[in-house]
Amino acid sequence: MGKLTVLDHPLIKHKLSIIRDKNTGTNEFRKVVTEISQLMCYEVCRDLELETYEIETPIEKTVGYKLAGKKMGLVPILRAGLGMVDGMLSLIPSAKVGHIGMYRDEESLKPVPYYAKLPSDVEDRKIFVLDPMLATGGSAIDAISELKKQGCQDIRLINIVAAPEGVKAVQDAHPDVAIYVAALDKGLNEDAYIIPGLGDAGDRLFGTK
Repeated sequence: MGKLTVLDHPLIKHKLSIIRDKNTGTNEFRKVVTEISQLMCYEVCRDLELETYEIETPIEKTVGYKLAGKKMGLVPILRAGLGMVDGMLSLIPSAKVGHIGMYRDEESLKPVPYYAKLPSDVEDRKIFVLDPMLATGGSAIDAISELKKQGCQDIRLINIVAAPEGVKAVQDAHPDVAIYVAALDKGLNEDAYIIPGLGDAGDRLFGTK
């Protein structure tokens, strides 16, 4: 079963409360999503491999550290996942960025794929799949499946808010994928929206309805 990590950090909880508030406007919502993504990136990267090398400070020689192992890639699920990219890139600027497009059919509530553009060496990278919301899990499952078709073997899913139903669905479909969330909410309503959630993340990020 894929490991679930809830990043229960005071700063994340504080900022998450801001974007839950229905009165938070688009500009602030977008800014705070970026800040939450930065904080989550810090935690998601906690177990990255390091290698040592020699550096010289103004005083003497010492041991330095640099990231080792696989290079990283960010794959936001369009469109809401775009809101998390800048925050992640601010800490791992060398990461390449791919995109996978999904929209939710309003009748079936199932994801419909419409776009995929990935780095040419995506199979050699540690991939972080980004989507603010993990509701039914359908979009995440399909995005991860597409990445695996391209040869990816090291995939992590990063969501700001998740429903238990979505977490279970992803774990059942992709038990090798670790999931990182800022909050695990109560569940889904009859329209498959997360409750209490924060509404439609894409609409709130981009000012649409």
